[in-house]
Amino acid sequence: MNPLTVAVRREHEPGEHRVALTPDGVGRLVASGLTVLVESDAGAAAWFDNAAYAEAGAELVATAELYDRAEVVLSIGLVPPERLRTGQAVVGMFAPLRQPEYAADLAAHGVTMISLDGVPRTLSRAQAMDALTSQANIAGYKAVLVAANAYQRFLPLLITAAGTARPAEVLILGAGVAGLQAIGTARRLGAVVHAYDVRPAARGEVESLGATFVELTSVADARGEGGYARALTDDEQLAQQRELAERIGRHDVVITTAQVPGRRPPLLVTADALKALKPGSVVVDLAASPFGGNVAGSEPGRTVVTGNGVSVIGTDNLPATMPTAASTAYSRNITALLLHLVHEGALAIDGGDEIQAGVLITHGGAVVHPGVARLLERTPS
Repeated sequence: MNPLTVAVRREHEPGEHRVALTPDGVGRLVASGLTVLVESDAGAAAWFDNAAYAEAGAELVATAELYDRAEVVLSIGLVPPERLRTGQAVVGMFAPLRQPEYAADLAAHGVTMISLDGVPRTLSRAQAMDALTSQANIAGYKAVLVAANAYQRFLPLLITAAGTARPAEVLILGAGVAGLQAIGTARRLGAVVHAYDVRPAARGEVESLGATFVELTSVADARGEGGYARALTDDEQLAQQRELAERIGRHDVVITTAQVPGRRPPLLVTADALKALKPGSVVVDLAASPFGGNVAGSEPGRTVVTGNGVSVIGTDNLPATMPTAASTAYSRNITALLLHLVHEGALAIDGGDEIQAGVLITHGGAVVHPGVARLLERTPS
C-alpha cells in the first residue's frame, strides 16, 4: 500500500500569516510513514522557509501539483471547493456551525471535511488536538497588548520623580481560555484586573490569577455543554447588560471574549455602557465578526472612536498577528488529530469514535455532522 499523501497549502486570506503544519510537524508525519507535500512558500509568512520543510522530509511542490496529488489537504482557513475533488479530505478550522453552506458545498464535491473546531474540549485524550484552545490562548494574550498599545497611559502603578501613575483598571468579560489568558497577561503588566463570567465556577480560576471576580445578580448559572456557556434568554441578556453597564464605566480598559458556538456573540457592552466610559478608555472586542460582537458598534479589523473619546477595537484574527507561535501550536494540534485518524497508513473514518463524531462534518457526499445538518435544514433553499 502506498503511504497516505498529506499536503500543506499556503493560506491566501488577507492578513492570514499562519501555516497549518510546521517543519516539526512534517517530521512527525514522515516518521509515521506518511508522504508530506508542502506548497512552495507555505510557511514563509510565519518564518518557516522551504529549506526547513525539505530538511524535515517534505517535498516542495507547486499549487497545481499539490491539489492533484494530495489525499488529505491540511489548512487553516477555507479551501476553495473547486480546488478539491471527490475522495479527498480537507482538515482545518472551518467554523461549520457559522458557515454550514461551505460544508454543503464540500459534500456536493464528495470531499470529506474535518474541522478542528469540533474537537471535544472536555475529552482529556483530545486536548493535544484542541486548536480552538491553542489559538484562543494567543488571542487573549495579544488582546491585552493591543489594548495597552492603544491606551495612552500606563498599565502598572509607577512611582517616579515626576509623580505617581495609578494602575489601570481592566475588566475582562468572559473567563474562558482567551479571557483567562487576558487576565494573566494584564496582571503581569501590572494592571488591577476584574473579570466576569456567567459561569460561577469560573470564580476560582479568575481569583487564582490574581483578579477579582465580578458578581452579578441578574443572571443565574449559565453553564452550557462542552465547557462553554449557554445562550442567555432575552430577558437574562437585557438584565445582564443593565447591570454590567453600571460596572463597565469604572474601568479604563475593557476586553470582551464571550462566544457561544454556532450563535451570534452576546452583546455585553451596549452603546449606553460605552457612553459611561472616560475619554481615552479602550475597549477590545475579541468576538467582533461579520456576525456581530460583544460590543455595540465594533467592526472586525477596525478601530472606532466614539463621540466621548473611547476607542473600540474590533479584532480580526489576532492569532495570525503572531504567526510563528500560532502556527507552531496549530501544527501540534493538527498533527495529533491526523495521527489519530490514520490507521495502517490510511485515513480511517469511524463515526463511532468520540473525537471523530465532533470533527467529521462531511463524508461520502453528505453532511454527517448532526448540528450542521440541522442548520442546513433550516436554511431556505
